Amino acid sequence: MKARRQMKIQEIITKEIIRTQEDLADKLHQAGFEVTQATVSRDIKEMGLTKIPTADDDYRYAIPTEVHPTNLQDRLKRLLRETVISINDTESLIVIRTIPGNAHALAAVMDNMSWEEVIGTVAGDDTILLVIKPKEVVPVVLKRLTDLLG
Repeated sequence: MKARRQMKIQEIITKEIIRTQEDLADKLHQAGFEVTQATVSRDIKEMGLTKIPTADDDYRYAIPTEVHPTNLQDRLKRLLRETVISINDTESLIVIRTIPGNAHALAAVMDNMSWEEVIGTVAGDDTILLVIKPKEVVPVVLKRLTDLLG
């Protein structure tokens, strides 16, 4: 549900001018999502949305075009610690299980990390599949993930 809602938020703010959290909550309600202001606020923070100036000297929500690497690293660490249930591997694949509704957000952050060994991610509701190349570096990626988990 959270992943679908955040995908809808992304769609809404790219197609329409959304100035306030209340505006965004209204659009989500119209799209069939039952949300509170607190939920919208958390989504905005998790998605890293920013406010940018508009032509009429106001501000609107936008998706950041450039994510600062330090913030991305911190976000990955936080998401890993808050959502991961288990990590397993086989050959050139790593499977990460998350609490339901969090795999898409975590996979998106992992994609943005641009780890050269990770040639792709596939995310469902609660599972992420990392495709690693070459397969000999799977232990390196696993260690990186476990180090971030703390």
